Amino acid sequence: MKKPYQSATRLLRAGRPHQGWVNTPVTRASTYVFDSVAAWRDTRTRREQERLPSYGARGTDSTHALEDALVELEQGHRAALYPTGQAAIAMVLLAFLRSGDHVLVTDAVYEPVRRFCVEHLSRLGIEYTFYRPDGVGVEALIRPNTRMIYAEAPGSLTYDMPDLCDLSTAAKKHDCWLAVDNTWASGLIYKPLTLGADISVMAATKYLGGHADVMMGAVVTNARAWRALERANIDFGQTVGADDAFLVLRGMRSLPLRMAQHAANAARVATWLQGRPEITRVLCPALPGDPSHAIWRRDCTGANGLLTLELDGAYTAADADRLIDSLELFGIGASWGGFESLVIPVRLDTRALPDATPRGAMLRLHIGLEDPIDLIGDLEQGLSAMTKISRSL
Repeated sequence: MKKPYQSATRLLRAGRPHQGWVNTPVTRASTYVFDSVAAWRDTRTRREQERLPSYGARGTDSTHALEDALVELEQGHRAALYPTGQAAIAMVLLAFLRSGDHVLVTDAVYEPVRRFCVEHLSRLGIEYTFYRPDGVGVEALIRPNTRMIYAEAPGSLTYDMPDLCDLSTAAKKHDCWLAVDNTWASGLIYKPLTLGADISVMAATKYLGGHADVMMGAVVTNARAWRALERANIDFGQTVGADDAFLVLRGMRSLPLRMAQHAANAARVATWLQGRPEITRVLCPALPGDPSHAIWRRDCTGANGLLTLELDGAYTAADADRLIDSLELFGIGASWGGFESLVIPVRLDTRALPDATPRGAMLRLHIGLEDPIDLIGDLEQGLSAMTKISRSL
């Protein structure tokens, strides 16, 4: 776009390749046919440098439109789409790492990624080391064969915000790639590529889709990283369907409004929870007093609906389960980012590094778009019921 419009305005117009379309139509295609052998050969040659219709696995108007919108959202160079967020992360690791390489991975990493490192990277001869979720001390862990620093901003469950500027400086100094899981911010309220990262990964399943009805992953890179990722995508046959691309692009149009409401609802619920005697801590980088609050204020322009609660030490994991089972408005489900409120019990015992801070039983809440008054009422009755049962045992 010619003028420096605000992000919400740009997002409404991104991914509209043809004049007259408000929503890019769904283009389902596997085979493209050509007028001549010469035209076929020309396209196959040019597609190595250009994005052209040539074969369905390399994209259609539907997937290209979503890619363009993601590039606009993340202020990157090119974007790629995957069937899930985990598939996107796995492709990034496989595209940039080879046998004999070493990768530094945040200890707050999404648990399936930890398992991928343990079970698959090690099998391929790729070494890994987990570093502190806040990123402190990363440079001292870099080895001569370190090829990537993999971050989550913020980290899963505890929402530690690494200083991405420091990570970027260390990565550039030692010629490493810097990849960041940006699902929490969904490209809207945090921009890893502008802070020095090479690769930004998102689970479009979450806030980008926003309606709990589509699975997808996405990666946006800078110009330097794009070619290696593109080649790996082709070799591994990574693609998504046109209908799913349409749903994610449609969800993105309302992303700024939804994200702001999720954040407002979560802030109201969090403030109420902080006053409850059953709760030791509410973890969220947007809350004053959170260890990551200063970096969040510097680098982010908003928050989302995620909160993690630590119960007082008088309550057990069984008490936490009873609390969850008593809630009416919170579904018990592992995903988040849709319009609905969710809750699950969480544990940190799979992390590699010791945590000196005592941790009571923990729950993760996703605060949805319901009225926060109703959500607070539901949590109040649940906490009261949990306390009553706990004291009677």
